[in-house]
Parts: sequence; structure tokens; C-alpha cells
Amino acid sequence: MVLVGTEMAGAARTDSAATLMAPDAATIGPKGMMRASQQRRRPRGENAMSDDLLETVKDGVAMLTLNRPERLNAMSTAMLDGLLEALPRLAEDSNVGAVVITGAGRGFCAGGDVKAMAEGTEMAGTTLEERAQGLRARMEVSRWLHELPKPTIAMVRGAAAGAGLSLALACDLRIASDTARFGTAFARVGYSGDFGGSFFLTQLVGTAKARELYYTADLLDAQQAVGIGLVNRVVADARLEEETHTLAARLAKGPRIAYRYMKRNLNAAETASLNEMLDLEAWHHTRCGMTEDHREATKAFVDKREPVFRGR
Repeated sequence: MVLVGTEMAGAARTDSAATLMAPDAATIGPKGMMRASQQRRRPRGENAMSDDLLETVKDGVAMLTLNRPERLNAMSTAMLDGLLEALPRLAEDSNVGAVVITGAGRGFCAGGDVKAMAEGTEMAGTTLEERAQGLRARMEVSRWLHELPKPTIAMVRGAAAGAGLSLALACDLRIASDTARFGTAFARVGYSGDFGGSFFLTQLVGTAKARELYYTADLLDAQQAVGIGLVNRVVADARLEEETHTLAARLAKGPRIAYRYMKRNLNAAETASLNEMLDLEAWHHTRCGMTEDHREATKAFVDKREPVFRGR
């Protein structure tokens, strides 16, 4: 896919629209990371490369499962490397229309591995610069979840704490089991926070509540979380997989080009002015109107039937 400015034949591209254009994950990777087009391709249906991260695809939905249940899916190098490989690849995969991230067993993700922290083996490198750069590279996982040009959903059962909470907040939507518990947890281990949690939490609940949750590290149950807008839905634990997959499959069958531009608009709205957003919406709305999906949707409306979107 090319940028909107070049997709609009004969139109002059405005500076504000160009400034707000999100990089296309299929062509522009984060600094220090291979571009998605250079990533190793995996045959459809094959599980992910590491026991710490499992991958399945069904009904256009890619399910990424953090798989260290004996440690409440605390992060590992293999897990994060797997996510950094999988997310850019899934961004390009035409067979995938939505991505769900979840945890194996009774928890979503406990964040950093506290045992490794206590042993001093959590971070590679010896200097402050080496350790900070290494952490920053791993934190690209959150950016990919937030900017992936497809809907991303966190399916949360049990604990989502520390950096695990940050990963859930980086997704577009969060579906929580009634067993879910949420906490920043960083203050409990003398850390300030990572993986974008301070950004995402402030966006979702406002700066005052975000500061309270960071400073106190208080735990929220599922009902408290939905009450402050931290999660989108709370469902019975026994129905978590079914409800999440139903939503994800519905989105995967939807107008993928329109979703991609919706996501760019909504991400840009986090920092843009009204005037910049009006410029951006005008470009993206017009671009969507030039797609086969738009023509199919309007014809289906007239014919009183459900549209069949093809991502074109």
C-alpha cells in the first residue's frame, strides 16, 4: 500500500496530512528492526517459533498466546522476540484481519520476570545506555500493537500487571474475564514503568486516575476496570474465548481498508489539532470512497443484504 497522498491521483498533498500520516507497517519498520517485508514467512497454520509464544489463525483472526503459564506469562526474551517477529508479519498477511493477544493458563501477563530481576539477569548489557537501548528495542512490541493497521484485541483472564498491563492497554480493545485483575505494579518493585503504560493509561482514564494507579499500584477487579474505561467488556470466564473470537472474527470480515484509516485517524487524534484532523479525515474518507469495498457496501445497502468485503 502506498501513502494516501500518492493514492489520490492528481491531488495535491497537504503538509498537515503528510505530517500525520502513520508509517505503513508493511514498508517502514522501527529503527533497528527488520522491515516486515524482510521477515521470515511462516506457512499458514504453523505455530510460532518459540514455546514462549504460540500462534494460530482461524476465521481471519490471528491468536498470539503468551505461553509461560507457570510464571503467569511473565515476559521473556524469546516471548518478546517472537512478538517482534510476528506483529510486522501479521500486518502484511492478507489472510489475517484482526489480531488477539492473550495469556496461557490463569493469567494474562504478570509483566517482567521478578525472579530474573532479583537475580540481576533481567536486562542485558552493563552500562545504563546499553540497558536502556535494549529495553527500548523490546518496547517496540507496544508500538506495533498500537499502530498495526488491523484491529488488535487483548483477551484478559486473571492478572494483567506491570508491563503486561501495558501490552493490554496498547491494543485497540480489551475484553476481560470476570476473573481479570489489573495493576500497574511498578511501584511494588521500585520501577517507574515501561512498554508505554503511562501513555496508554493516561489516554484511557485521564491523568489524575493514571497517576493514582501508578503511585499506589492498587489492583482493580474487572468491574472496576470497565467502570473507569480501562476495558471495553467484561464477560463470564467460561465465555471469554467465545465472546472474544466472535468479536474478532466480525472485525476480520469487516471493511479492512476503512478500519486501517479509522485507526490512523484515532491514533493521530491523540496529539493532533482539530484542523489537522479535519485535513486527515478528508484524505482518508475520500480514499475509502474509491475502494471496491465502499462500492460493495453501498450496493448491499440498496439490495438489503450483508456486504462481502474483500479488502480492495
